[in-house]
Amino acid sequence: MFDVVALGELLIDFTPCGTSQNRNLMYEMNPGGAPANVLAVVSKLGGKTAFIGQVGNDQFGLFLRETLAGMGVNVEGLLLSEEYSTTLAFVHLDKNGDRSFSFYRSNGADIMLQAQDVRFDLIKQSSILHVGSVSMTHEPSRTATLEAVKAAKTNNVLVSFDPNLRPALWASLDEAKKVIEGMLQYADILKLSQEELYFLTGTDEIADASAVIARKYGIELILITMGASGSFYRLRDEIGQLPAYNVETIDTTGAGDAFLGAVLHKILSSGKSLKNISVKDVEAFVDFANAAGSLVTTKRGAIPAIPTLCEINRCMATVNKLA
Repeated sequence: MFDVVALGELLIDFTPCGTSQNRNLMYEMNPGGAPANVLAVVSKLGGKTAFIGQVGNDQFGLFLRETLAGMGVNVEGLLLSEEYSTTLAFVHLDKNGDRSFSFYRSNGADIMLQAQDVRFDLIKQSSILHVGSVSMTHEPSRTATLEAVKAAKTNNVLVSFDPNLRPALWASLDEAKKVIEGMLQYADILKLSQEELYFLTGTDEIADASAVIARKYGIELILITMGASGSFYRLRDEIGQLPAYNVETIDTTGAGDAFLGAVLHKILSSGKSLKNISVKDVEAFVDFANAAGSLVTTKRGAIPAIPTLCEINRCMATVNKLA
């Protein structure tokens, strides 16, 4: 059995790491891809995980497979393509450490994953299947993602969904919204950023917007990350907000993934079904996840920055929270 299985993109994040002697910007090669980041967090916190996806049989793809395996993630469902190359993303950071991306993904191996290549047996053995929308920007990976989610629901596996909207990867934002809304009907756990909530609902009023989504799609737990403002949760009809931790941020890449991975870890560790989790439980989960997400921003890259359980607990015990 697996705690969490994730399907989606696995790619290289080239992260700024200073300038050369010629004053040219230098980039550091880091493993990335939101579903893989989430798994890496769960795995580092002691969970059993597996990844389903595709990379190129090139130096980047082999590096990514080795990285996940080194984190303890099962990679039996990760294909190495001889025909398609590993997707590359260049991360651009502003003065506050907030990031934007440039993607090199034409016929990228991740979007060429076919439904027939999905390891459905891994999904059936899992407690939670986690997916995002980046694997749904193109076919055939869109269908592969949808079929994986349907298999999860058929086998009573919880579905965790993070839209992780990347406008540059979609043919149009109208298409992105339609596809993401189509996936919401399957979600048991939904993680959004404030920007994604506005994109889906047209309002910045978090309580009202999350209520609309929860009622329309029957989602048990909605989590909204708000950067330095912390995180909002909606557990059925109960809502709340918890502050972030006051750390020195240099790179926000992977912070939301670390947050979600930490929440999934705590849900599974509680031994309770999602329907039996209380508001008190969720507040403890979100506080822990805020610490994990905050710590990731103190280092470059996503997977390399994942904190240990001891580091998260130390942060919660010693670091002040932002007002």
